[in-house]
Amino acid sequence: MKTIKIAILLVAIGLTTVSTAQKSVKIGHINSNDLLTAMPERTAVQKDLEEYAGQLKITLDAMRKEYETKIAEYQSKEAVMTPIIKDTKVKEITDLEKRIGEFQQTAEADLQKKEQSLLQPIIDKAKNAINEVAKENNYTYILDSSVGVVLYSVDSDDIIGAVKKKLGME
Repeated sequence: MKTIKIAILLVAIGLTTVSTAQKSVKIGHINSNDLLTAMPERTAVQKDLEEYAGQLKITLDAMRKEYETKIAEYQSKEAVMTPIIKDTKVKEITDLEKRIGEFQQTAEADLQKKEQSLLQPIIDKAKNAINEVAKENNYTYILDSSVGVVLYSVDSDDIIGAVKKKLGME
């Protein structure tokens, strides 16, 4: 009987210790897309990307115009061409078609790479500000509501105002 009382006492002390040792959880959320869109640096990045995409489009349009010209020329003179000239012209057109496709793929990949390199410093700046606000306000977790992975949550603090203030945007 005495050992049962001691065991119950030890369990009660253990539960009390565990409950007081647990840290309270403070959860906040932020829509990182809204934050990144609101950052003033984003406008400059968008302008740079549009200019770069415009340059690529000019080159692609010139290649397409050359392609259309070669097709039109081939079709207008096909009846009087010798077989060897026809084969040569078809090969030129086919090669140009291939170069246009390769240029499109390379341009798209290059544009994505440029976008990533221009956005990364802004993303890093935002992430640092989020981390600082979280530490200053003792948050345990900050959830990004823009990715849509939060299926359920109780009310939490939206920290976008504090992060914008940290970035000097207000």
